[in-house]
Amino acid sequence: MTARALAPAVLLSVLCLPAALGLQTGGLASPADGLHAAACAPATAGQPLPAASLTANSSSGANASSGASPRLPPPADPAGGDYRHRLQPTPFGWPRLDHWCVWIEPGATEGPAARWDQAWHQAVSRALDTWRELLPVTVVDEPERAQVLVWRRRPALRGGRASHGRAELELWLVQRGGEPLPEPRVTVSISPGQRPEAMQATALHELGHAFGLWGHSDDPADAMAAVPGPVPVLGLSRRDRATLQWLQRQPGLSPSP
Repeated sequence: MTARALAPAVLLSVLCLPAALGLQTGGLASPADGLHAAACAPATAGQPLPAASLTANSSSGANASSGASPRLPPPADPAGGDYRHRLQPTPFGWPRLDHWCVWIEPGATEGPAARWDQAWHQAVSRALDTWRELLPVTVVDEPERAQVLVWRRRPALRGGRASHGRAELELWLVQRGGEPLPEPRVTVSISPGQRPEAMQATALHELGHAFGLWGHSDDPADAMAAVPGPVPVLGLSRRDRATLQWLQRQPGLSPSP
């Protein structure tokens, strides 16, 4: 049985409203990727975690929960240098990893669709490269080896509202050569058909959620802003970087709530 066959244990979804704003999945690999091959080995299943759910909506930046009670977010940074207090953990702790494996949906390589698919993939690749400045990330060719799956599709309406991007988190108890441990599994949907800068900004935001930033900044200059400004944000702000660095110092997921 693979991890895909398990029932999801924790679901956290983020609906992102429209920002103002080459399809070979191995193209983003770096020389350091080989050092993390074991982290991207196909996972086998263990015991499912107790059910719980968390939801975040980008229109307000608020978080709601149901099922098992989630852990409380941390207090605000006294210096105001980040937005850690706006992040939402799961009932099993912070959904962070020391190394991430990402699969990107391939597209057409020839024919009328190739041009548009290539533009989408290039926008996602640029956004992913930005996060890779701070995080070890390996791009893999098989979805069963990834914790983050990036799909070229427009998210379905939710609450009667459309969006250009969405990230949804499930927790799975999986085994990758050692003891079974909880692991994030994130589905990211990025709508094609936007102009390149808008797609890149959307991908940058959604990948931030995928890498553990399950919450929103209140500053439109940040990539993780709840409400985007008039100009697409294509890079990480000082606060984005500080928040991710704070998160990476926290303990990861625990086998029990």
